[in-house]
Amino acid sequence: MSGYAELHCLSNFSFQRGASSAQELFERAQRLGYRALAITDECSLAGIVRAKQAAKGSDVALIVGCELRIEAGPKLVLLVENLSGYQRLCQLITLARRRADKGRYRLLREDLQTPLEGLLAIWLPDQQHEDGHWLQTLFPQRLWLGVELHRGPDDAGRLAELLVLAEQTGIPAVACGDVHMHARGRRALQDCMTAIRHHLTVAEAGQYLFANGERHLRRLDELRELYPPELLEESLRIAERCRFDLDDLKYEYPHEVVPKGETPTTWLRHLVEQGAHKRWPKGVTQKAREQLEKELQLIAELKYESYFLTVHDIVAYARRQHILCQGRGSAANSAVCFVLGITELDPLQEGRRLLFERFLSRERNEPPDIDVDFEHERREEVIQYVFRRYGRDRAALTAVVNTYHGAGAIRDVAKALGLPAQQQGDLADCCGRWTDRLPSPERLREAGFDPESPALRRVLALTDALIGFPRHLSQHPGGFVISERPLTELVPVENAAMAERTVIQWDKDDLDEVGLLKVDVLALGMLTALRRCFDLIDAIAASAGPWRRYPRKTRPPTR
Repeated sequence: MSGYAELHCLSNFSFQRGASSAQELFERAQRLGYRALAITDECSLAGIVRAKQAAKGSDVALIVGCELRIEAGPKLVLLVENLSGYQRLCQLITLARRRADKGRYRLLREDLQTPLEGLLAIWLPDQQHEDGHWLQTLFPQRLWLGVELHRGPDDAGRLAELLVLAEQTGIPAVACGDVHMHARGRRALQDCMTAIRHHLTVAEAGQYLFANGERHLRRLDELRELYPPELLEESLRIAERCRFDLDDLKYEYPHEVVPKGETPTTWLRHLVEQGAHKRWPKGVTQKAREQLEKELQLIAELKYESYFLTVHDIVAYARRQHILCQGRGSAANSAVCFVLGITELDPLQEGRRLLFERFLSRERNEPPDIDVDFEHERREEVIQYVFRRYGRDRAALTAVVNTYHGAGAIRDVAKALGLPAQQQGDLADCCGRWTDRLPSPERLREAGFDPESPALRRVLALTDALIGFPRHLSQHPGGFVISERPLTELVPVENAAMAERTVIQWDKDDLDEVGLLKVDVLALGMLTALRRCFDLIDAIAASAGPWRRYPRKTRPPTR
């Protein structure tokens, strides 16, 4: 057996810690001849779908994992062996995240007392060596001692100390890298991100910075200089055990919207038939029948009946509560959406040529996307209805990955490098608010900067590397993921910044890759304005006055 599998690697989804994207990490691992790469972001699987995409077409296998620090306890890397292990890891991350404020986590010793089958653990010992015996009871035959060497002042002594500890505890040792970047050249960016994370300048952050640039994906010959062959070979044996793939996940839509004795197919057909007679009280034309049948057959073939039923259920609730709502977008091309009351535009009306295939087609192989707007002042009622209907364990908002744009990146970098606050703001103004391009030399000169200044060139180089990096997770305006089984069997869930809101750790754009459907519960201020107008009209009509004594189209006499 020859080669190496890196089992401890952070991507840039360990926000402001990892200094490389999954794409960069897998490309370099491929060039170096690695056999596998574990993406082990801290208490998070937020970047694992991007890692799956990066590993496609690569000879480097993706291992799903996570780095965790137990409160007042040891630091671990957990690696997923199979589906049950993945589900247990999602539950652990959720437990730790839900216990703390947004952006933080608290994992307690008692959280690991439940069965942990399907998870492999690498213990990263620091001072509390007695933790090894406790961990052995949690991970029998599934625990290793991680040996991480980074060309420090006494690597040989550190290696000898860890090998003695492994022998004393009976825990096999394995080589790991604690990788934070794909190449040594990212060291300056990693230092800068560390300073940003700790709200310090790089000059002040010395105790938090790594001593050198060794926490990158290193060449195999360099690793052989540092580690005994058996520790490198052990990494491959562990990698061989990690067979889980995100494609193993089986997402099932909830069944609440289907009455007993019905199937999603039969119930959707029943509601469509009911709605068709309401929409066309004078009779359903042959053209309409053919269009509805065509749509229903495709919906059934792609197994999206429950999705349409869920949107119909949410819209029906809003109408019962007299909350104005309106479907829009490509869903207006669907006769099924029209007769279900989700949209108000009749796609079969004479003169309209709305293609249903723009909304849903077999060839595109994309899930339907129905956007429904609700009164913005009452949208929260609809959101809480979804939480009540399906439960907090089965419904959550999807996340949005906020990334660094030019202005935010250059401001943070300039601050980390110690530029005065005035210059930080001026540089951000040079970028514009949403652009991802660096300011031109001409624009910098206009603002009083010298583009050839070494300090400014350093700011610009680091800004260029930081633009596009994930900055933090925020909540989608109203995109819900709802599941038949607990969401924690699919993805970790954490607290949002807003009270009574929970979000999954995956970005809305990652859902298609893993087959999850999103229901959009959005807000529109104009609907609130319309509601106020209707209420005002009702109030005027109900009051005693001249407006009650004259027909609507008749003006009262002037006095």
